[in-house]
Amino acid sequence: MGNKRKFTPEDRLAILEEGKREGHTVTQRKYNIAPSLYDRWRKKYLANGVAGLHNQHKRVDPQARQLEEENERLKKIVAKQALQIEVQGELLKKTPIGPRIK
Repeated sequence: MGNKRKFTPEDRLAILEEGKREGHTVTQRKYNIAPSLYDRWRKKYLANGVAGLHNQHKRVDPQARQLEEENERLKKIVAKQALQIEVQGELLKKTPIGPRIK
């Protein structure tokens, strides 16, 4: 347990082609692959060709993530300040002005 096998896109393609020739069940047993995994590879291959067999994980740049977090924080600050300005404006409209001298 713990050793996760990794198949390259070329390995996946070869397994799919072998599955076509020799049968899905035989190939799945030979490589000890779950039918759901085999079907997922086959669907991705049919939809996108060999490109669909590549890993789809996206790596997020730590600096980009930090900038996104700072951007969110600054947006919250601006929204809070805008709300304060709006409330102050409403209060000024409702506050009666002292006696007017004519």
